[in-house]
Amino acid sequence: MTDRTSGLHLVTSSGSLGRWSRYNEGQDDEDETLLTYLEDVADMLESPDLATRDKPGLIDGVLVWGSRLDPAQEDWWQPLTG
Repeated sequence: MTDRTSGLHLVTSSGSLGRWSRYNEGQDDEDETLLTYLEDVADMLESPDLATRDKPGLIDGVLVWGSRLDPAQEDWWQPLTG
C-alpha cells in the first residue's frame, strides 16, 4: 500500500524543496529548488512520454498524476499526450 499522505515544502532560507510524509521517510540526496521542480513539471506536461518522475494523465478532463491514482479510477485514467 502506498502512503498518499505526503507533500513538498519550501525551505525559504535556502530556496530548496523538502519532502514530508506521514511516516517521515528519508530525504532525497539531491537538493531541488522550486524553479527546477516547476521546470521538471512543465517538461513532463509538454513531453509526457519523456516523463521520468511521474506520468501525467486525465480523468474526465482533469489532470491526475499516475502515482496518485486511486485503484478505482485506473480504468478511467488516460495518459496525457503532448
